Amino acid sequence: MDVRSLIRNMSTEEKAGLCSGLDFWHTKPVERLGVPSVMVSDGPHGLRKQVGEGTNDSIRAVCFPTGCAMAASFDRRAFEKLGDALGRECRAEGVAVVLGPAINIKRSPLCGRNFEYLSEDPYLTGAEAAAYVSAVQRHDVGVSVKHFALNNQERRRMSISSEADERTMREIYLSAFETVVKRAKPWTLMCSYNRINGVLASENHWLLSDVLRSEWGFDGYVMSDWGAVGDRVKALDAGLELEMPSSGGVRDDRIVAAVRSGELDETVLDRACERMLTVNARYLESRLPDGNWDAEADDALAGELAEGCMVLLKNEGVLPLKKGADVAFIGEFAEKPRFQGGGSSHINTTKATSALDAAKDIPNVRYARGFSIERDETTNEQLREAILAAKSAQVAVVFAGLPDAYECEGYDRMHMRLPDCQNRLIEAVASANPNTVVVLQNGSPVEMPWISRVNGVLEAYLSGQAGGRATVRILFGDVNPSGRLPETFPRRLEDNPSYLFFGGDNERTEYREGVFVGYRYYGKKKMDVLFPFGHGLSYTTFAYNNLTLDKCEMDDSDTLRVAVDVTNTGVRFGKEVVQLYVADVESTAVRPARELKGFEKVALGPGETKTVTFTLDKRAFAYYETRLHDWHVESGEFRIQIGRSSRDVVLEAPVTVRSTREIPIAFDENSILADVLASGRNLERGAVRDVIDAMREFGGSGDETNTAKEAITQEMADAMLSDMPLRAALSFSPGGITTERLDEAIGELNRQVGR
Repeated sequence: MDVRSLIRNMSTEEKAGLCSGLDFWHTKPVERLGVPSVMVSDGPHGLRKQVGEGTNDSIRAVCFPTGCAMAASFDRRAFEKLGDALGRECRAEGVAVVLGPAINIKRSPLCGRNFEYLSEDPYLTGAEAAAYVSAVQRHDVGVSVKHFALNNQERRRMSISSEADERTMREIYLSAFETVVKRAKPWTLMCSYNRINGVLASENHWLLSDVLRSEWGFDGYVMSDWGAVGDRVKALDAGLELEMPSSGGVRDDRIVAAVRSGELDETVLDRACERMLTVNARYLESRLPDGNWDAEADDALAGELAEGCMVLLKNEGVLPLKKGADVAFIGEFAEKPRFQGGGSSHINTTKATSALDAAKDIPNVRYARGFSIERDETTNEQLREAILAAKSAQVAVVFAGLPDAYECEGYDRMHMRLPDCQNRLIEAVASANPNTVVVLQNGSPVEMPWISRVNGVLEAYLSGQAGGRATVRILFGDVNPSGRLPETFPRRLEDNPSYLFFGGDNERTEYREGVFVGYRYYGKKKMDVLFPFGHGLSYTTFAYNNLTLDKCEMDDSDTLRVAVDVTNTGVRFGKEVVQLYVADVESTAVRPARELKGFEKVALGPGETKTVTFTLDKRAFAYYETRLHDWHVESGEFRIQIGRSSRDVVLEAPVTVRSTREIPIAFDENSILADVLASGRNLERGAVRDVIDAMREFGGSGDETNTAKEAITQEMADAMLSDMPLRAALSFSPGGITTERLDEAIGELNRQVGR
């Protein structure tokens, strides 16, 4: 396809139409020139290809584990397998672009769409999503990574302004998108609905052009979320190529009018068309769809993926269950599982296997309904039946979780609680049987007021249509659990760092917690949590030894190779997630206690040892310095930490990193003495020396001056002096520093730094 030749032969009307949807799911063709339309489809964890207009029934497809579950795998290879399956399905069904993955950061447990998102950590999110995107696109099918950016709540999502500073955006909310763009080269990105510091994402030139294209090198096209466009001309000029869905020609006419009036340069429209056609050609010029894909094979894969996602949160010797033991499955989720969320990602599944279905051939497994998933209620009869079943069983397994009505696209949760009827049931069952296990089916953290009274908790998340089969295989020990929490479970909602500001007012939501999201906040505060980020148990044990770094000192332009030995010290095969964190020992910038900068999932047989290696570059040690508008490493000591979770560091080693770039310094009369002394400048002569001597003479030592007499200790006196601005020399200098001499000193300091 000669893209530029096609554009030269298009009318302005045809070019404007190319940048708009034909209908709800197709791009608009240019029939006169033989340019076909292509289809896009929802599908982060399964193909939701619509069979007609709008959002009506979709084809039967396999529902894989949702984003919240897949993230818990801590396994890039699992994401590659998921992406490969979806790429094959899209290609077979004639879908050119699959909408997803959704990689917005989990700022609060209340976000109604958290079930679709991956993690509270941008490093984990970016690494997992990049593996998925690369795998899908190997089939010449594009992805649309969403929702770009700062779409972290559902309340007023189409109008709210997300208010955040640049460091917060760069380190937390843009970082995963940056990773995916640079590593996986996605064909498209989807802009979010919300405003960002007052500007709609769809019209945000800084976001869509300056950052995405000029800085990160994105070479695909940007599409809108459905209905996210305000001013179509501003959006096009900002870098949004495709508006979805169709506007019925209204927006096309607006673009044409803007071009003809001179409001919009036609080269902007040409550029948008070139980006659209170039991406679509990658699909159109590859092999044709064949209409066939293997539903049974993909269902088997869904089960395999679910097995690697589930997180064993607590186990006091009750798991794994013995086959043949008397086991009571209690709770309607055992029979009618909740395995996916509601909204645009909802899959019309080929099948769905419940835990009760999966356990039908295991002897001595009985079932009691316990509660209703339709309403927050349990009848006295249901409660009595559940208690009786629990008392007569060796182990009681309660299947609990969040019903569809509790979390869905379009609205946020109001609290972190399970339905009251479920909490009451768990308490009653735990009283009747000391060997009680809770299996949770939920898309985001829940409070667990009964946690001390149960012996085991398995977090299944929303694990797809084969989740019931995976749950039973883990409960009975056919599979060793290996998932890890991709988010912190706080003890209560009020502990969450965004608690005071999440949701915002009617106009804006303020990200006042800054970079302290999730474990970054809890760790810095040393706050007790229910379960920390990265936590997960196994039926075997692992030991870590021989942490080595290939250097103990380095420039920030170098790379650091880290190696650690991991041994399975138990009697079962298992998979361990090795987590690498970096801690800045002392920093002038306020930073988290540690940050995840590497992870690997390693499979080990009993007694087996493997060496896991990591390579760290500048970004592993850097924070975003707004004075530079760039990533910066502050010279000093860092600790390389190997952990089982963000709260369980088992090995660590130091490395000194030297910065190769200085932060520009500009001195003025308000610069404090401590910063002048710490600047490393020549302070031994001229006006600078006079000002410093005058200030020190005022500060003095012992009982020589008024300042020292006012201070209880010399340490206090020194602190008072260090914090004084240079202009204080005018007020307190017995040597008579003049305004002219102070200005001369400031000039000398700035000349030394090239100012």
